[in-house]
Amino acid sequence: MKHFTMNNGLTIPAIGFGTFLSKDGEEVYNAVLTALKAGYRHIDTAAIYGNEASIGRAIKDSGIPREGLFITTKLWNDAHGYEEAKAAFAKSMEKLQLDYLDLYLIHWPNPLAIRDRWQMANAAAWRAMEELVEEGKIRSIGVSNFMVHHMEELLKTATIVPAVNQIRLAPGVYQEEIVAYCKEKGIILEAWSPLGRGELFEHPTMLALAEKYGKTVAQIALAWSWAHDFLPLPKSVTDKRIVENIQFQDIQLSDEDLAQITAITGVTGAYNPNEVGF
Repeated sequence: MKHFTMNNGLTIPAIGFGTFLSKDGEEVYNAVLTALKAGYRHIDTAAIYGNEASIGRAIKDSGIPREGLFITTKLWNDAHGYEEAKAAFAKSMEKLQLDYLDLYLIHWPNPLAIRDRWQMANAAAWRAMEELVEEGKIRSIGVSNFMVHHMEELLKTATIVPAVNQIRLAPGVYQEEIVAYCKEKGIILEAWSPLGRGELFEHPTMLALAEKYGKTVAQIALAWSWAHDFLPLPKSVTDKRIVENIQFQDIQLSDEDLAQITAITGVTGAYNPNEVGF
């Protein structure tokens, strides 16, 4: 498995297994076990997904040594604060049955309930996360859905630069400003929903390229992510697709085809975190 090196010198598997909307219980448990058997070593979840306990059980039952895995979870919107972040982290760790976490992310920059004071709330949560790094409970910390102005505010008080920013990136969804900013800062860009919201699988450009390269539409989309140094987090609960989605690593898309994919229209774009209602 290919790895990226983060700005703190630690490495991260260059593809992760997403679990958003994977139902708690046997569905996500079996999906994670299948992913681990297929070769994934990076599992991404979040407190709000409600499936950390089942994922923790799958990790334990997989028999894979802890040091061979990379586990991410996220701080939800109701815990932006110093004590709140510490408590939320402890709760996630208990559910995941882990002694340490590889990556902890602030899930959204400015939740609706604190939209008038998000700067201070993020600074307090980040301070708690930095202390957890110092204590050896978290190896790397980062953010999700942060735009440039959110990053700039965080960096006013942060002593640790985020290692990762997990944002919406997919064919037809290329957030140029924040992508350029993160690359300049050495911040890894993780792509959530890298396979789109279903539109890609019927898109004529993607279908034509899948036929050209003898691959699936999903594999073409993931190869596009890697070509831009994005870390994709494909999600599936279907065994066949879970396995297929990791078998894209030999694809070398031409510059012309990459440009075609980036320019795709008619797909669901990224949320504006300043306007979401949660």
